[in-house]
Amino acid sequence: MNDAVMLALAVLAGGALGAIFFGGLWWTVRRGIASTQPALWFFGSFLLRTALALGGFYLVGRGQWERLLMCLLGFVAARVIVTRVSRSGVARPSAGSRQASHAP
Repeated sequence: MNDAVMLALAVLAGGALGAIFFGGLWWTVRRGIASTQPALWFFGSFLLRTALALGGFYLVGRGQWERLLMCLLGFVAARVIVTRVSRSGVARPSAGSRQASHAP
């Protein structure tokens, strides 16, 4: 394949890895807050998300710094997108999440 196509695919793969990583983090925080064992949620999620991201970077990069750089660019772009979506009105709290209680 053409080098430009491979670099474009690396950006897309980085975006997918970033969406999985940061989307998984967002999901974990929402679930972990309502859990009776939040440390287990956060630690397990961290291990799984990190293993997937590192494995993905390894497979996409294939020893070429240009692919790694493009993958990182997609990863960071996904972070920006997930951060904006999670702060907007699109992201509503789940039914099981705890709300802060206020004194009467």
